[in-house]
Amino acid sequence: MAMRSAFAASPDWRTHSGREARGRPLCPRMRLKGWGSGGCLRHTDRLRHEQHGWPGSSGGAQRAVFPQVFPLPALPRKQRTALVVCGPEQNGAVGLACARHLRVFEYEPTIFYPTRSPDPLHRDLTTQCEKMDIPFLSYLPTEVQLINNAYRLVVDAVLGPGVEPAEVGGPCTRALATLKLLSIPLVSLDIPSGWDPETGGDAEDGLRPDVLVSLAAPKRCAGRFSGRHHFVAGRFVPDDVRRKFALRLPGYTGTDCVAAL
Repeated sequence: MAMRSAFAASPDWRTHSGREARGRPLCPRMRLKGWGSGGCLRHTDRLRHEQHGWPGSSGGAQRAVFPQVFPLPALPRKQRTALVVCGPEQNGAVGLACARHLRVFEYEPTIFYPTRSPDPLHRDLTTQCEKMDIPFLSYLPTEVQLINNAYRLVVDAVLGPGVEPAEVGGPCTRALATLKLLSIPLVSLDIPSGWDPETGGDAEDGLRPDVLVSLAAPKRCAGRFSGRHHFVAGRFVPDDVRRKFALRLPGYTGTDCVAAL
């Protein structure tokens, strides 16, 4: 089916505001063995921010995934559209940073951010996106085909590790229900929203992304990921964090910030 630009869809449902890792590829069922110490992996990004002063958002690191999986030369102009769905917690900030970089790389992102966080990082990233003329939707259509027709892909940045759907409110919960029904590619940041970071609970009935971008290091639930592409964006994990959690991260080629698993 031909894809329409987000800006050509019905105007009443949006507003405008403002290579593989080195060495042998990992077997899908074994890719998590040896990455680190279990549930502690979910805390690595927080420690980078709180103890080392690294920005809380890893949106800059995972930006390189999109040109690899959805290369612009292979996309007609009207298929460069991406919908980025953001929640109010840490993963939402990652999604906002992701949208900003998609714009810089000449994709056409639109953001749905229904429950806004008062956190300064979220506010700053929101302002940056608005100043870059990235549209923000006023609501997400419940008619899934509208989304399928308007966008080439959707980015799931709703929930992060340890965040339950009940914690982020009704709009985000309803958005997740809509994302489950999409027929266009879905890219989840860190973990698919709603999955238990350890066991992958709800993986069968939850989101089924085509692409997973693990931040810092893959969480154990990634062992249940069965999509087409799995990347890790963890090049800038500080050495003491690597030692603390016994992380054995993949090698990165040249100046790459992500590695394919």
